[in-house]
Amino acid sequence: MKYEVLIDGHSHQIELERASKGYEATVDGEHFALDVAMTARDVLSIIHNGRNYEAKREYSLLGETHIIVGSERFLAEVRDPRSLRSRRAAAGHEAGPAKILAPMPGKIVRVIAAEGDEVEAGQGLVVVEAMKMQNEIKATKKGKVAKIAVKEGSAVNAGDLLVIVE
Repeated sequence: MKYEVLIDGHSHQIELERASKGYEATVDGEHFALDVAMTARDVLSIIHNGRNYEAKREYSLLGETHIIVGSERFLAEVRDPRSLRSRRAAAGHEAGPAKILAPMPGKIVRVIAAEGDEVEAGQGLVVVEAMKMQNEIKATKKGKVAKIAVKEGSAVNAGDLLVIVE
């Protein structure tokens, strides 16, 4: 299987094949023989050249995936090139308007973008405060802000419409 994996924003081409003892992996053209076992949900034990690594997967409230290896944390996104959704997202222009929804209940503490603004994918739109933490909600695609559905100080529930980007 071939995948494109973004690690902290850097793209890597990965090919995985099941082997008699674990997996054969090629990462950006470099070959690795790996002995892999799932030791718990979202936890892998990986042995490479006699060294053992534990890799944990965590999901943030904002829907981001993080991989933790030892004491290091990496923002990760796996794209399956066979998936139409992944190809469109990689191109940066999914069809139709993007409805940006509140990932959690909270309070709008700042509206960064204004209606009519041109925004890039990943650009901050609003800041939601939840459990005494401020979370910047970002644009999922490049486009024009068609609607801001919230105001500073307003309360939102998970799933409430915040912004529409066309």
